[in-house]
Amino acid sequence: MAKFVVIGGTGLIGSQVVSVLRGDGHEVIVGAPSTGINAVTGEGLAGALDGADVVIDVANSPSFEDDAVLEFFTASTGNLLAAEKAAGVRHHVALSVVGTDRLAESGYFRGKIKQEELIRDGGVPYSIVRATQFFEFVPGIAAASTVDGVIRLPGAGIAPIASVDVAAAVASAATAAPLGRFAEVAGPDTFALDELVRRALAANGDEREVVRDPQATYFGAHLDEDTLLPGPDAAIAGTRFFG
Repeated sequence: MAKFVVIGGTGLIGSQVVSVLRGDGHEVIVGAPSTGINAVTGEGLAGALDGADVVIDVANSPSFEDDAVLEFFTASTGNLLAAEKAAGVRHHVALSVVGTDRLAESGYFRGKIKQEELIRDGGVPYSIVRATQFFEFVPGIAAASTVDGVIRLPGAGIAPIASVDVAAAVASAATAAPLGRFAEVAGPDTFALDELVRRALAANGDEREVVRDPQATYFGAHLDEDTLLPGPDAAIAGTRFFG
């Protein structure tokens, strides 16, 4: 069995990836500051990657502030790739977001674009898994889009995906040969963004008003109808948002 290091292994996706891989009998090192492994500072990386076959990076920036996000992904990805080359790691797997290259208006996505660029040029065989927005992220979308108590969102398409399905896709990519490109995974149903948030809030008894506003932005970026939607070759997960 292979040895995997999961950076961000205590988070929403990472903890599930760890469970999937361990369930299949693999050796898994959980990488997070709380376990003494910090990709941003480099602390603990050399020891953790010793003898590792695959590194999986599902860590996310703790801050969504533009400069902080860029600094996080630049430092963590650069440190990981350097440590992987020194350790002879054979496969780097990273989680990214569908539409990343179409969202450069957003500081957060500029950080993700930088991350993907570093991986492509990093000299380690790689796979990038781009997922659509997680079910669990919908409340955060609502919070970030609230202006004077009203949630304003465009009607752009979105195909939300369950975190368990994202974890399965990442684990599958990590146990396969490096792709040398990105692959997409999405949820089975497409909604207008404002409709999704409106229905999700209503299902939880949340009476906040949701208004469709074509001028509203998504974390600082203006959306076209298909900005957040995957291409025709995307893998489609099975879990539905509304059952």
